[in-house]
Amino acid sequence: MRPRFAIAVFLLAITAAGTAPLLVKTREAAAGNDFPGWPARYENRDLREMALTPREIGFVRDFPGRVGRFHDGTREIIVRWVGAPTRRLHPAADCYRGSGYTVTPLPAGKDKTGAVMSCFRASLNGNRARVCEVIRDQNGNSWPDVSAWYWNAVVGSARGPWWSYVVAEPE
Repeated sequence: MRPRFAIAVFLLAITAAGTAPLLVKTREAAAGNDFPGWPARYENRDLREMALTPREIGFVRDFPGRVGRFHDGTREIIVRWVGAPTRRLHPAADCYRGSGYTVTPLPAGKDKTGAVMSCFRASLNGNRARVCEVIRDQNGNSWPDVSAWYWNAVVGSARGPWWSYVVAEPE
């Protein structure tokens, strides 16, 4: 009787391991249903929506939320709305590197509200931009990098949905 019990436990463990990713994906997909719409302003500046590039469209495929690209007259701002904790929210530096940019870390900055933002310089073909990012929740909490946000979100101390702002300003 013990071998049957061991086999049953083993089969149950395999089934749970096999379906767990499906449950996470379902949770992530369902999280995108409560999207409130894009903000009209960022740091007291009007936002003008821009089309995502084909490369950006490829990056956001299967993203558990929404991604928008905006311009405020001076800066380009990528806004990501995230409904559930996910490893698909990548640090902006990784996205820039993946697009061929050289990334150089810079000291942390602060946005107009005083939230700390992680920053780096992105360089490609003689063009340079200072890029900073921050992730916020609806309760006024913020995280300067994706890793800090992710672990707070996974353990439940950060409640979503969240907004990620990536601000690129030409140098």
